[in-house]
Amino acid sequence: MKLGTVKNSGRGRESAFTLAECLAAMVFLAIVIPVAVQALHVSSLAGQVAARKGEAARVADRVLNQSLVLTNWNSGPQNGTFNEGSDEFRWKLSSQNWPKDAMELLTAEVTFSAQGHDYTVTMSTLANLQNQTNSAP
Repeated sequence: MKLGTVKNSGRGRESAFTLAECLAAMVFLAIVIPVAVQALHVSSLAGQVAARKGEAARVADRVLNQSLVLTNWNSGPQNGTFNEGSDEFRWKLSSQNWPKDAMELLTAEVTFSAQGHDYTVTMSTLANLQNQTNSAP
């Protein structure tokens, strides 16, 4: 009995896969396997970017809150790096005039790398200039 054959119980004939069927199955697998591997790569990158975007948003929030508390945001652009575990986040804080009232728009831009590509998260808030000038005791 050949490998992959089935004995037909009424006629005495054996059936098996033909060479063409085997080649067609191999061509199908040659197409499907690289596509499946690429899909795994894309989903891995998406998961990694999503996790790091959450961490970058926390870094941006921390930078904005610290600059509001320390009131050092009007001394010009600031930047630095922040390490969280094995990940490195580069941040930049900038301010610009708000067109209404005596306010400043503070923007924290956090950049991180995932699988060789750079991604950026930007977070902004408004700061009151009057509180800054009137906060002296």
